[in-house]
Amino acid sequence: MNISLSRRHFLLLSASASLATMLPKMSYAAQPDTTRVIALEWRPIEMLIACGVMPMGVADKQNYHRWVSEPALPEHVIDVGLRNEPNYELMSRMQPSLFVISSGFGVGARALATLAPTWETSFYDEHGHPLTLLETEILRLGIFLGAESEAQNHLEHFHRHIDKTKAALPPVNKPLIIFSFLDSQRVMIFGQQSLFNDLLSRLGLHNAWDGKTNRWGSAIVGIETLVNLEGAIGLCLTHGDDDPVHSLADSALWQVMPFVRDKQLHFLPAVWFYGGSYSAMRFCNLLPEALCV
Repeated sequence: MNISLSRRHFLLLSASASLATMLPKMSYAAQPDTTRVIALEWRPIEMLIACGVMPMGVADKQNYHRWVSEPALPEHVIDVGLRNEPNYELMSRMQPSLFVISSGFGVGARALATLAPTWETSFYDEHGHPLTLLETEILRLGIFLGAESEAQNHLEHFHRHIDKTKAALPPVNKPLIIFSFLDSQRVMIFGQQSLFNDLLSRLGLHNAWDGKTNRWGSAIVGIETLVNLEGAIGLCLTHGDDDPVHSLADSALWQVMPFVRDKQLHFLPAVWFYGGSYSAMRFCNLLPEALCV
């Protein structure tokens, strides 16, 4: 069965998913066998790999490679179905020792209780800084898995990577707009409480979008909204050949966009909006080259 999703349906799902406001939870009896862990959301995949654990199975592997891209998953990692509709029969046969899930998105701990214990994490908390929370959660997961040193080493590498990126950036005296097309009329834009906003702050850069966002730091707006963002650099995240920008390139509305008019628009390949440290480092890898063009 082909389970790839259209850009419109995928982004709508991401934007409207109702993550719970509770703190991360765990349901377990003992330290799990780290060779038999299943991750049912993409951010937990990144977190596991950060702790030196390659999951035995993951949800929606095909779309992971399209939307997240890095780190790549080996062929032997089993696709257990959609993130919100995994294959319970298959997972039962796999005899997992642990599920790693995201709070409020997809399958909850109760639905998995007969198969294996769960370890649960959240993208956001009341402080609104997902990158800071991510660092805490990676270490917490590492301690739980008996991989504290691996988690600490990864975080040290992560911090060095951000410092290296900051040093590699050209002088930037304009704020940035980070967005991705939902369809030819709307974009998803990222502001306060987003992973990208936290990254920009650490890199000494500024976000041009100060409008309202949801709890994940994103908002869906009409493309005409971008016309009002004068004096900013545009970063458009693309995810394949279906990006509507190709059909908009010659339109009058697109041509009056300040960042298009001023030749300040840059396209970046897939970076997962709600990802973990690897998504953040991928963004860091792409940013200096984009801004130097």
